[in-house]
Amino acid sequence: MKKTTYILGTCLLAIQFLFTACDDFIDINDDPNNPTVPQLSLLLPATQLSIAGNFDNINRGASNVIQHRAAGSLNRYDQSGTTFQAAWLGFYTQAIPDLETIIQEGTAQSSWGYVSIAKIQKAFLYSTMVDVWGDVPYFDAAKVADPKFDKGEEIYNDLIGLIDEALSDMDRGFTVVSSSDLFYQGSKLKWQKMANSLKLKLYMQMRLVNPERSKLAISNLVQAGVLIDNNSDDFTFLFGTNAAPNTRHPWFTTGYAPGRDGYVSMVVVDRLKEQDDPRLRYYIFRINAKAGLANSQVGEGYYGRYPGDGAASPADQNTRAIVGIYPAAGLYDNGAMPSLGDDNIFLNNIGAATGTTGNSFKIALFANGDGSGAGILPLLTHAMVKFYRAEAALVLNTGEDAGLLMNQAVAAHFQAINELSPAFPIAPATSTGFINRLSEHFASATAQGKLELVMMQKWIAMYGNGVESYNDYRRTGLPELQDLIAPLDVFPERFYYSETELTSNETVVDTRDQLQRNQQIVPVFWKK
Repeated sequence: MKKTTYILGTCLLAIQFLFTACDDFIDINDDPNNPTVPQLSLLLPATQLSIAGNFDNINRGASNVIQHRAAGSLNRYDQSGTTFQAAWLGFYTQAIPDLETIIQEGTAQSSWGYVSIAKIQKAFLYSTMVDVWGDVPYFDAAKVADPKFDKGEEIYNDLIGLIDEALSDMDRGFTVVSSSDLFYQGSKLKWQKMANSLKLKLYMQMRLVNPERSKLAISNLVQAGVLIDNNSDDFTFLFGTNAAPNTRHPWFTTGYAPGRDGYVSMVVVDRLKEQDDPRLRYYIFRINAKAGLANSQVGEGYYGRYPGDGAASPADQNTRAIVGIYPAAGLYDNGAMPSLGDDNIFLNNIGAATGTTGNSFKIALFANGDGSGAGILPLLTHAMVKFYRAEAALVLNTGEDAGLLMNQAVAAHFQAINELSPAFPIAPATSTGFINRLSEHFASATAQGKLELVMMQKWIAMYGNGVESYNDYRRTGLPELQDLIAPLDVFPERFYYSETELTSNETVVDTRDQLQRNQQIVPVFWKK
């Protein structure tokens, strides 16, 4: 996994350009602080910061819908016009105008490296927006005051062409200042792999629309071989350690603050325990060794909530379990779990601290680099690509070995965890044993059972990217979600639009109420 560290000066410059990049860069003086020509090396990191920073808003919502977390209104399927307004405005006022500027000015300057990266990022961003919102302004966005909303399927098809353009642009010349590229430090090959992997993802998303088209495209991409095939190629954003300005992982910032932020999902706890999965110690950190549900003192520290629990929160900030070392670079939980028995082989109490939790190890952990908040946002990774290919092998008959691909995906995810937890890695024997057991389960499963196993393992691995699991669930119906305790609405097929957009964009003002309701009940185009 590529680790990009924040440098304070670069961060501040990039943040400055988040707000200035869409100006015309016109100044009658020759002041170097007010350039008349956009500086692509400053605009590019601004777009990357904007994409990653605003992704958090939709990621939190999706993580609650998909039961990775238990917080906020989406935990009960309730949303409003302000729920995702921050991300909508951030994408349309920051990232998108800057990307269009890079494409336009970079083309004029023949700076094809910047142009190609901007096109790939545009394709990633808009495909994500279609996935969560459906129809969105695309063809007229950043060009007119009231852009019309374009059909999601039309946008997807145009994005595939845009990715192909970017790949062609790379061959016209690829020069990028390494420090201006927070993801890949100007590596042409890594951007090529990311672009092709993004195409594979889009065809996977659309497989229900045109299975034969998706099968052919995915098979060709696999055969060409220029895909993310190593963790070092991951399209992953790494957060920093600074508290002021705050560059730490947003789940760390809210989880380790005195007020906390919602609750951990008991669905995650239960499933990882049931499956004897060692990742539980990395996902969730227990503050109080005896805390149980409803702030009782008769549990073993996993004080979270089940989906749809709308009960008021007691004064429990010092007893709630919180996010662990993955993906937010919190703390590793080395405490004993009294409920584990002889049947637990991979999630066990070997070497665990008796009668306490990893909380007592805070000082040692911080000394080893843990608890820094320098976590990751896994946007498109090696593990994800292997899971796509496993799903394609099962449902599109692409000819690959789905079981092997699933195993490789899980192994890649274990490696990603170890890269965040060098002081407490998952042991090779544990990783090998866990994957061998998965192989046995896969070999004995029915065709449907094989797909269920693949999608459950992907759901577990996508802890940290709820948007991906939200897409998976709507496409496959897997893994099965737990019934909500007290839902306030039906399952949200899409996310609500920004209320600001609906009340200011003249193309939708007259139909905004029905348009907004449709977001809850009408599926995105690729769900058939």
